[in-house]
Amino acid sequence: MSSLVGPDEDNPVGKPPVPEHVQDAIRTLIEWAGDDPSREGLLDTPARVARAWKEYCVGYEEDPAIHLSRIFEEVGGYDEIVLLKDIPFQSHCEHHMAPIIGKAAIAYLPKDHVVGISKLARVLHGFARRLQIQERLTAEVAQCIWDHLEPKGVAVVIDASHACMTARGVRTPGVSMVTSQMMGVFLEDQRSRKEVLSLMGY
Repeated sequence: MSSLVGPDEDNPVGKPPVPEHVQDAIRTLIEWAGDDPSREGLLDTPARVARAWKEYCVGYEEDPAIHLSRIFEEVGGYDEIVLLKDIPFQSHCEHHMAPIIGKAAIAYLPKDHVVGISKLARVLHGFARRLQIQERLTAEVAQCIWDHLEPKGVAVVIDASHACMTARGVRTPGVSMVTSQMMGVFLEDQRSRKEVLSLMGY
């Protein structure tokens, strides 16, 4: 058996090959699940799964804070809340490696500068594309924005469905989990917190 897979739709020319020990691990999992990894329909599955997981976890290869390095100080006197909401994301839970699918709302109250709005989504995706728990994901996004933009306040709310609960275990589809992290004025001032949550739709 070759130690590396050849080109196909999931292993295009120019992409690094999948090591055999990684494919062997996936074959073992297929066998453990009760199927035959040598049957035709599963022959290429180990390489495909390995490449998929590299994509799911691409966040390990980047520092999300880099997206906040370019700021803009000319804001025309704007000093109100900046909010990006309904940001879709996908992650995987570190306990069962099952999908976490949801949306996030990220807000900050600028002090001296702002950042391109798409960068907030990029920060979220950078942390989400790792093995995660939702509580930590929420805190990491908020802390990153707080540390690198130095705003007056940061608010992050994440609403997500966890396949480890909906597709296994208690099997309760339709249930979502909501987590929030408030920093600065959104933590200290009740009126500011109420305002940002209202803008987010909560």
